[in-house]
Amino acid sequence: MCANYVPVTATHRLLQYFGVVGGTAQPEEDVFPMGLAPFIRRAVSDEPDGEGDLTAGSAANRLLATGIFRFVPDFVAKLEWARRTYNARSETVAEKGTFRPAWAAGQRCIIPAEAIYEPNYESGKSVRWRIAKASGLPMGIAGIYTSWKNPEGKEVFGMSMLTVNADDHPFMKRFHAPGHEKRMVVILEPSDFDGWLSCPVSEAREKYCKPWAGEREGVPAPLPLRTKANTSAETQPKAPAKAKTTPVKKPKPPAPPASLNGELF
Repeated sequence: MCANYVPVTATHRLLQYFGVVGGTAQPEEDVFPMGLAPFIRRAVSDEPDGEGDLTAGSAANRLLATGIFRFVPDFVAKLEWARRTYNARSETVAEKGTFRPAWAAGQRCIIPAEAIYEPNYESGKSVRWRIAKASGLPMGIAGIYTSWKNPEGKEVFGMSMLTVNADDHPFMKRFHAPGHEKRMVVILEPSDFDGWLSCPVSEAREKYCKPWAGEREGVPAPLPLRTKANTSAETQPKAPAKAKTTPVKKPKPPAPPASLNGELF
């Protein structure tokens, strides 16, 4: 599982390690579910270029786009099951209702990451650790993506990282709560990037969804503690009291069909 990571956003690193043009000069920031981050998908020959174009120096058929780190739109994500769709189990991605259409359509992607974060319980409590390749090179994480139209009619992408069992992995088995299954994201070798994006659906899982055997390093990286504002309420002028109004209840999104209950992700 991975609910928090550091995306690759620097233009030179996206070009050098992933063969796509785009990105920014701004320093990368941690991404949490519902955050926006770059991902790489296979370009369709007749579509216009997106945020990254297929100019000289770019890998053939790779297109850089921006997506939400979660697989479903806002109105669905209010449901409890939908909030956890930032990861997809590779063992069941072809069967679960949430991911099945995208997987069947071959909508696979690469999520560039400088590092990921996982909880470590070796101290007796959960401590966030930063995990990265020992070489310092970025990771290309295997993912799937989907899209939908927002109220303004603009296409919006959502993405999810694929995971595999890590119970026997020498390093990644150290993470997640005791007694819980150990999971890890699927890390692709650079030589496998194009194969992952373009291979037949029937081959993708068996060929690429495996634990990564390369060297990693991890260090504790707790989240910064939230601090109170320097000014207190007593030193600030009080705003006039607002008249009480009866809140209007918003309609709830429909629940998933009973036939899919528990089988969505």
